[in-house]
Amino acid sequence: MHPLFRIFVVGMLVSFLGSLPLGTLNVAAMQISISSGIISAMLFSAGSLTAEIIYVRISLVAIDWIRKQEKILKALEWISLIIVVSLAFFSFYSALHPKVQKHIVLDSPLPKYLLGLFMSAVNPVQIPFWFGWSTVLFSKKILIPEANHYNIYIIGIGLGTFIGNCIFIFGGQLLAGSIRNNQDMIHWIIGGVFTLTALIQIWRILTKKDPVHQLEHPEDEIPEFEKKLIEKNLKL
Repeated sequence: MHPLFRIFVVGMLVSFLGSLPLGTLNVAAMQISISSGIISAMLFSAGSLTAEIIYVRISLVAIDWIRKQEKILKALEWISLIIVVSLAFFSFYSALHPKVQKHIVLDSPLPKYLLGLFMSAVNPVQIPFWFGWSTVLFSKKILIPEANHYNIYIIGIGLGTFIGNCIFIFGGQLLAGSIRNNQDMIHWIIGGVFTLTALIQIWRILTKKDPVHQLEHPEDEIPEFEKKLIEKNLKL
């Protein structure tokens, strides 16, 4: 396998698998798909993966600088928590008030691309995740510190994230179609996911497993099953 194609496949596969667990951004994309349609959800996803790509690019060339921005990372952690709690609250509000069809945050007048860009930008968890994977790939000489390797790697990451989000976007359409006459159930389900996400984030903050700590232990952020799967199939 050509080295550039290999790093493209690795980036795409890692990103795709990383986007499958329920999280703030993919669930938000599903909610937008249900309430505003596929195009709006696609624009939201495009904005979120733009921020992710920027973070990955920075982590490849300026990780030492990122490590020093402890106050910024901690502030982003709290901002992200406030957003997730708000998403959960307004999902439950919509569920309890059937006449309210739109989600106040996700269906705001802000362009969906900018909404996705902002929500992804204040989510610092992705920084240690990608730094962990990049560290592994550098150590195995799969990823070489050259511009063409970085560019192909990032293209693969963007495509993998987009494919993963599409599962939630089109899954949201199927969900909406199957329970079209019970819209409040959708709000309860999505509100529950956001609540669980907020609780996990609070636990991370209280146990000091925040982005600052994660950057000091980058490989801990790689799910073991994901690492074994990719190592087995690509012989990393």
